[in-house]
Amino acid sequence: MITYQTIDVKRPSIKVRECNAWIKEVAVGHGKKVGDIAYIFCSDAKILEVNNQYLGHNYYTDIITFDYTDGDVIGGDIFISVETVKSNADELGIPFDTELHRILIHGILHLCGFKDKNPVDKAEMTRQEDAALEKLTIN
Repeated sequence: MITYQTIDVKRPSIKVRECNAWIKEVAVGHGKKVGDIAYIFCSDAKILEVNNQYLGHNYYTDIITFDYTDGDVIGGDIFISVETVKSNADELGIPFDTELHRILIHGILHLCGFKDKNPVDKAEMTRQEDAALEKLTIN
């Protein structure tokens, strides 16, 4: 089950049924099944708090993924700072929804085993995000 929750922010407009189908399609394409995934949309202040408390990092980020994957069933809690996604979209000159969907699938790709801590892994993550976005059919 995929859920969408909020802390301190309004939930972004998401077509849940279509988005869930897309997420499942991407996961299946990587040999995974979707288990329990909770997206938690939050403020910059909340993501900074989570980053400090659980990862020991004192900086803002757009996404933090807590991975509870068991075998081929992906699961996790995915915190997304709506404020940072908005500022990233503005900086890149792209629509908020495009950046939001990139971040939504970024978390799923982490759960599927993709990393982004070095340049080679980051390039592969971006390639996987782009491939996933091409499959997105939300009007």
